[in-house]
Amino acid sequence: MRQTTRRQPDERPDDSGTVRVAALAGIPAVLREHDVELAPVLVAMGLSVSTFDHSETRISYRTAGRLLQHCATVTGRRHFGLLAGQHATASSLGTLGELIQRSATVQSALDSLIAHLHLQTRGGVPTHSVDGTHASLGYAIYLRDMPGTAQAYDLVTAFEFNILKTICGPRWSPVEVSFAHAEPSDIRPYKQLFGCRLQFGADRTELRFKKQWLAQPPVGSDAVQHGLLQRQLLEQEAIAPDDVVSHVSEALRRMVANGRVNETLVCDLLATTRRTLHRKLAARGTTFRALVEAVRYEVARQLLTDTDMTTAELASSLDYADASAFNRAFRRWTDMPPAAWRARIRSNASA
Repeated sequence: MRQTTRRQPDERPDDSGTVRVAALAGIPAVLREHDVELAPVLVAMGLSVSTFDHSETRISYRTAGRLLQHCATVTGRRHFGLLAGQHATASSLGTLGELIQRSATVQSALDSLIAHLHLQTRGGVPTHSVDGTHASLGYAIYLRDMPGTAQAYDLVTAFEFNILKTICGPRWSPVEVSFAHAEPSDIRPYKQLFGCRLQFGADRTELRFKKQWLAQPPVGSDAVQHGLLQRQLLEQEAIAPDDVVSHVSEALRRMVANGRVNETLVCDLLATTRRTLHRKLAARGTTFRALVEAVRYEVARQLLTDTDMTTAELASSLDYADASAFNRAFRRWTDMPPAAWRARIRSNASA
């Protein structure tokens, strides 16, 4: 009998993932509030007891996910990520946080956040969209089989909520918050924090708010300071690794998270031509199409694991023509249909 081989997409997108601990600084605070000692928790995760002593310390993105999950267990607070995220503010981002607060408009502040966050975090990307009368700021985790995704999404959403409150002022509020994870047993902490309509099991994690806020100047807008801070960030970008595969993959992750993939837009974002982009990717042993499929594979696995979205909903979210096209692609990757893969993953998790 002929043996079949799985044809998983090109796995070149960076899977190492790191995060600056300043974004996780709420963890020690929330543990103290629940009379749990920090040191034993860190040791259990294989981390140094001095991990949180310096804000610039970086830890593995996956370790951060496991840490959040473990903290939720030892404190008995299933919404631990939400609690920890409330301690993070724009200032937690250091120079980047100062830059967005000094921007000319809220829109330019979000543009800077999206453009430069990769200097601090690799494992997820911020997302942003504008449609009709509303805009959104969200986050998409792209590491395959990331532990503690629900906790991580809750932390980042609370973090982004605080950032928008800081730059827009206390009158700002979201009209809806969606989460790419299942509904928790107790949603009261979420209602208390966000004070708006909530949607769980969604295809993306994001805060939606009225578009009019984008044209407003941030509370601390300052053109002179912004120019100085911008130069500092550009200097950091200049010494960051110039990896075309990582740059394309990050752009695609934002597009897939927003349900749209556009090669021309990717070229515009990277200030290059389609021919040059293809040549650079070929030199790295991959193609644009392979990277698109790799990113779709990452996102599909996360949504199948953490939500109850139907195959049709997943196909639409990932920008496939229809459910059949998504089914065929998923079978190429895993030799099984999406529903069977989801059932196997959840069965293994229960076991």
